Amino acid sequence: MTTTWDPALYRAFDDHRSRPFHDLVARIGAPSTGAGAPRRVVDAGCGPGHLTPVLAQRWPGATVEAFDASPDMVASARDSGVAAELVDVVDWTPPPDTDVIVSNAVLHWVPTHAELLTRWVRALPSGAWLAVQVPGNFEAPSHVLTREVAAQPRWHDRMSLRGAVTVQDPAGYADLLTAAGADVDVWETTYLQRLTGDDPVLRWISGSALRPVRDALNDDEYAAFVDELAGHLRTAYPPSADGTTWFPFRRIFAVARVR
Repeated sequence: MTTTWDPALYRAFDDHRSRPFHDLVARIGAPSTGAGAPRRVVDAGCGPGHLTPVLAQRWPGATVEAFDASPDMVASARDSGVAAELVDVVDWTPPPDTDVIVSNAVLHWVPTHAELLTRWVRALPSGAWLAVQVPGNFEAPSHVLTREVAAQPRWHDRMSLRGAVTVQDPAGYADLLTAAGADVDVWETTYLQRLTGDDPVLRWISGSALRPVRDALNDDEYAAFVDELAGHLRTAYPPSADGTTWFPFRRIFAVARVR
C-alpha cells in the first residue's frame, strides 16, 4: 500500500472515524487482566496512533505493538507517544505470543486481504482474537461519483480506483474466517453521520477515498478533479435546512476467535 496519507486531514472527522474502532474492540472477549489476558495486542494499521492507547488501557498487562505502511502516519503516531513501526500488513506475520489483532479500516486497501486473513488466523494460537473492520460503502454515491469522474477520458489512464468487489459481504467474511479455523461474530452497521460546513462529503473522502487520486495528479489537475466532483456530491448529498449533511456510511465488522 503506497498511498500517501495526511494524518491531520484523516483526523478531521475523528469522532466518526473512531466510533467503529470502539464498537469493534468492545466485541473482543479477551479479559483485561488475570488468567487468559492477552500477552501481545497488535494494532495492525494504526494510522496516526490516536486509538492505540485504547488497546493499552483495555489490556494493561499486554505488550502493545503498532505499525502502519505510511511513513507520515507512523511519524504522527510516534509524535503522539506511540512506538509505531513502519510495516506493511502484507509483509507482517503475527509473533507466536500474539493473542489479539485489531485491524481497523485498513484491509480494504489490500487486494489480497482474504488470503492475508486466512494466514493470520492459522498463525495465531488457539484462543487468540482477530478483530477487523472495513468500509462497505463502495456503492454509495460518494464513491460511485468519484469513479465516474475518474473514468472520464482525461483521467481514466491516470488512476485505478477500487469498486464494490474491494470487500466481501458479511457472509463472505464469516465463511472465510470459519474455514480458516475460527469461531466468528460478523455484522454490519450503517452510521448516519452528521456532517456540517461547505462540501463536507468532499472533505470526508479527501482524507480517505481520494488519496489515490491525489497521488496520481499534480496540484492543478487535482484541483480540477475535485472541483468537478464537488458539484456532483452537492447534488447527491444536499444539506438540510439547518445546514446538516447526512452521510450514511456502511461498515463491516468481523471478530474471530481461533479454535
